[in-house]
Amino acid sequence: MAIPLLAWIGLSASGAISESFLPSPQAVWSAGLEMARSGDLLRDLSATAQRVLLGFGLAVLVSVPLGIVMGSFRAGAALFEPVIGLLRYLPASAFIPLLIIWLGLGEPSKVALLFVGTVFFNTLMTADVVRIVPRSLLDVSYTLGASRGEVLRKVVVPHSLPGIIDAIRVNAAAAFNFVVVAELVNSTEGLGYRIVRAQRFLQTDRIFAVLIVIGLAGVTLDVALRLLRSRVGRWAA
Repeated sequence: MAIPLLAWIGLSASGAISESFLPSPQAVWSAGLEMARSGDLLRDLSATAQRVLLGFGLAVLVSVPLGIVMGSFRAGAALFEPVIGLLRYLPASAFIPLLIIWLGLGEPSKVALLFVGTVFFNTLMTADVVRIVPRSLLDVSYTLGASRGEVLRKVVVPHSLPGIIDAIRVNAAAAFNFVVVAELVNSTEGLGYRIVRAQRFLQTDRIFAVLIVIGLAGVTLDVALRLLRSRVGRWAA
């Protein structure tokens, strides 16, 4: 963290790059404080966080059970994996015109973009995690008389849970990328909206400040998921 910060300070102090293109850390800090005092930063952060939690939360609710089915049953993989494998290659941003036509310019289309951008990858990653449950654990469970449902609930899901949380961590980063894209279209609040507004007036110090806030919000979510993983899967290295 210190190396890029020192490079940033050195470049801005040298005057080699115009302040309009690369503001100093002090200018970025001042711009962030100004937005925080006005309340704009908190409102934008709240709006962005709500969109991420709703859109990505819906994606997790759909993708985790679907991924478990695909990873546990050959029929589930044969039914869903070809379609999901195809859809994951379609850029989520390409769905924006359709989502606007179907859902309008309001919040539903923004939440839907987050959902479309993360649900397919999280499903496939969950399925991959479920598939690596050791075969020996399954064989022992069936030998001891467990039913298929009991093996799924008591062996497959607990063993896969830490890996599932890791998959959610990876795709949470994608959710933050897509929320900024979603907020570029007809938004009145949100961190993406604030970036576009600052760009119109060449306020690069505000753009840098918002980018730092996005990074900190993402790291906070990542740390929370790491702590959750360590609690529910202490046996997993």
